[in-house]
Amino acid sequence: MKQIQESVYDIGYRNVKEKRKIEYVGLSLVAVLVVLLFFKPEWIGGAFTAMVEKVQPTVVNVFLTGSVGVAIILSVMTGRILERLGFTDALIRLFVPITKKLGINPTVVIPGLYHIVGDINAAGRIAGPILKKAHATKDEQKIAVATMVQCQQSFSCFLLGLIALSAAGINAFPVVVLTIFAPLFVVPWVLSKTLWRNTKTVNLKDLPSFTPHTPLFPTVFNGAKEGAELLFLFVIPAIAVIYGLIGILDFAGIWHPIETGMSTLFGWIGVHPATGITAVMASPTLAMDQMKSIAADLDPRFVVGAFVLSASGLPLSDIFGQIPAIWSANSDLSAKEALSAAVIGMLLRLITVLIMALGLTPLLS
Repeated sequence: MKQIQESVYDIGYRNVKEKRKIEYVGLSLVAVLVVLLFFKPEWIGGAFTAMVEKVQPTVVNVFLTGSVGVAIILSVMTGRILERLGFTDALIRLFVPITKKLGINPTVVIPGLYHIVGDINAAGRIAGPILKKAHATKDEQKIAVATMVQCQQSFSCFLLGLIALSAAGINAFPVVVLTIFAPLFVVPWVLSKTLWRNTKTVNLKDLPSFTPHTPLFPTVFNGAKEGAELLFLFVIPAIAVIYGLIGILDFAGIWHPIETGMSTLFGWIGVHPATGITAVMASPTLAMDQMKSIAADLDPRFVVGAFVLSASGLPLSDIFGQIPAIWSANSDLSAKEALSAAVIGMLLRLITVLIMALGLTPLLS
């Protein structure tokens, strides 16, 4: 017995003495903080202040006291009402013939459609469980996320974009068809033949009903409650994380070169740089609002490029924050899988921007 006790104590002693790799990281951080406290204590406070100053305007002015937070709550509520009125079942019935030929589950297009009529956050909250209920594979759920980020983020962004296209003398109809509706089917087909091949055709009779039987008043009230939960438990924390990191990078002097690099990239692919930065970092709707005022004086390629870029899952806080947080909680995907799918979707969107702005715009203007 004594021998057993001694061996247990020996094991505990050895475990305490053995350092893990993360402990070396922790010790390095302690050393850095001690040095900063002695020589540059203002850097510690400055870094935290930079984070707060970057997060506060977006969280408070945009989501808490601005219209975006209210729009998220109303989008979820509206989506639940549409779902209760048979909207999802109607869409499934319409798209089954097309997706059957593509060899994929028809529910992969649902997130994109809810994104168009509502909001990207509401789309994940509502469409994630729909994909699970339809027994969509993980590959199909990844395809759904990548397809979702091809779509317009709000109806107001769409209308402002149409005004900008008209001001630049561009025929809007082919642009809308090729950049908003065509990707709902082209992207799933491309991804199902390349990256994520575990897809399967589903017959309409094998799919369950997606229309709940909840009474009308609980549907409306619970939808609003669900929207508030989404806003406060997922969206705002994700925003705080992303903009906090940007604040740190900005304080360290790293963020400005990144912004400069993005402006250069936008010029190469045919996007008005200032509008592109606004769409990526702040809001595609705001970007289109700015574009409509200057579109008449710009090269039509820049206007089309900005429109196509804005008609997506941007800003980056959605891609790197809200989509992983919401989809990991409402689908079979992990946060890493949802993030990778969203990033791949945005890369495909940039290819679409390049094709439309530099290849097809001369034929449309």
